[in-house]
Amino acid sequence: MGRTGKGARRLKRIERGKHTPLGLAGDNGLEIQGPKLIRSVSHCRLFAQARNSQNHSLLEQKGLPEEFSKCSEGQPSKLLWSAPEAPREIWGPASAQAMQGQGLCLRVATLLTGLLECLGFAGVLFGWASLVYVFKAEHYFDELCEPDAGAMGNFTAQPDCKAQDERFSLIFTLGSFMNNFMTFPAGYIFDRFKTTVARLIAISLYTSATLTIAFISADSAFLLFLAMPMLTVGGILFLITNLQVGNLFGKHRSTIITLYNGAFDSSSAVFLIIKLLYEQGISLKASFIFLSVFSAWHVGRTFLLMPRGHIPYPVPSNYSYGLCSGNDAREEEKKTAESEKLELQSKESLPAKEEALGPGKQQEPRSFWSYVLSQRFAWHLVWLSVIQLWHYLFIGTLNSLLTSLAKGDRALVSAYTNAFAITQFFGVLCAPWNGLLMDRLKQKYQKEAKSTGSSAMTVALRSAVPSLALTSLLCLGFALCASVPILPLQYVTFILQVISRSFLYGGNAAFLTLAFPAEHFGKLFGLVMALSAIVSLLQFPIFTFIKGPLQNDPLYVNVMLVLATVLTFVHPFMVYWECRRERKSPATA
Repeated sequence: MGRTGKGARRLKRIERGKHTPLGLAGDNGLEIQGPKLIRSVSHCRLFAQARNSQNHSLLEQKGLPEEFSKCSEGQPSKLLWSAPEAPREIWGPASAQAMQGQGLCLRVATLLTGLLECLGFAGVLFGWASLVYVFKAEHYFDELCEPDAGAMGNFTAQPDCKAQDERFSLIFTLGSFMNNFMTFPAGYIFDRFKTTVARLIAISLYTSATLTIAFISADSAFLLFLAMPMLTVGGILFLITNLQVGNLFGKHRSTIITLYNGAFDSSSAVFLIIKLLYEQGISLKASFIFLSVFSAWHVGRTFLLMPRGHIPYPVPSNYSYGLCSGNDAREEEKKTAESEKLELQSKESLPAKEEALGPGKQQEPRSFWSYVLSQRFAWHLVWLSVIQLWHYLFIGTLNSLLTSLAKGDRALVSAYTNAFAITQFFGVLCAPWNGLLMDRLKQKYQKEAKSTGSSAMTVALRSAVPSLALTSLLCLGFALCASVPILPLQYVTFILQVISRSFLYGGNAAFLTLAFPAEHFGKLFGLVMALSAIVSLLQFPIFTFIKGPLQNDPLYVNVMLVLATVLTFVHPFMVYWECRRERKSPATA
């Protein structure tokens, strides 16, 4: 009796994935640890019983070797796993044991160099306020400044440079628009032509932009209208090709995606460094030629540390990439197809309640446009567009705002510009907290789902609700502080702005990966960024309206934008309501 009771307890622990007599345990699911021997009849009996359990049926769907079928009650098999190969992921996210030796080193190198690439190059446009300071010192568009008509005879009065500010605002508007709008074709290029082609295009655009900025002068400043869009499109392609690196790290996927988006935000500090070097005597030309030289590093990373195709999710066994992998394009496509099949099987086997629905009630595959026209996507677009408009308007007009609040004191403007750029650097530290929050909540809700029978999609959406609501709350605080015309208060505005923005883009990418199928991620990510880019074009007419009819008083505009920010709270509420409705009626979820 004692042995029977003990065996039953061990069987239950096997089914929960917490026992390892057969090498079947993993923290987040079931894994094969080979080679393993079964020499005892009792072990084989336990395995035979587990084979008939729900967990083992899932293992069979993942593709167990034929050797497992030899193990039946009373007939122990000599060898469970015949090939002495690395552990193979069978169920759930990849564990640490699946990334040993050279594979782990390569993945860590890819992660760290990708982080450096996003941190140093991808989103430099958003340090625009620092670069505008340098451009003004270099007398770009100085011909647009006019003497102050209200200060006749006073030769110390500051000239009226409203037209110059509008010109710089227009360049930033165009650059930020291209940063978002071109994400859709960039996503298509990435999906259609794979990683290598997308990165080579990015390198070409980025190098052309940095060389153009390096060799223009005040007389040819109009070339900034060409250089800044090229710089931003190259940067967004760097980001898109690096986001897939999160697939290599299984359960930490959302954390890495948000980390890379945070690095994208922090790269705006690059223009602060250029500004500080300029103040120390290093010319603008020298700084941008230095950035151009890094193209050789980008090319090397493309062929040595990135795949030719896509990094699949989940990562199949023995997956390798880079120049040293020896894989040709066909082999990578084969492994990607294997991974997509594995992911489809896991999605089919996850929700226990869906199996009970019967064949007549299984959900049919939905088209790309059915997701685009869904309520979930529409509210996510509103959420992203409103918050992004606030950030773009603030960054694009910051130099003008600080000049107005500091009464034209260039030393004060420089100090606050530096403070703003320094806070932007900490975006890389803020963003992972958002992904960590989502990952932890997802793990918590997955445990609850085992008892409630909630679907995998419901679990993923529930983990995103706090992130969406917190991002809206941070933006509301940032908007209220930015609306108060008190110069010292802008330090608080800078802090709230960088936290809100790092949560915004990391949360946007993570939400799209959780709420929609992986095969549509590139297109949906590009489409939502492109549509939000159209909304971001409002920043220039808003700026012109403030400078013109409102006579530099943004009060009414700020009130309207704050009310629009309150509207973004509808998105997390709708997602929460959808999850709650599915939990109450799991049979129809």
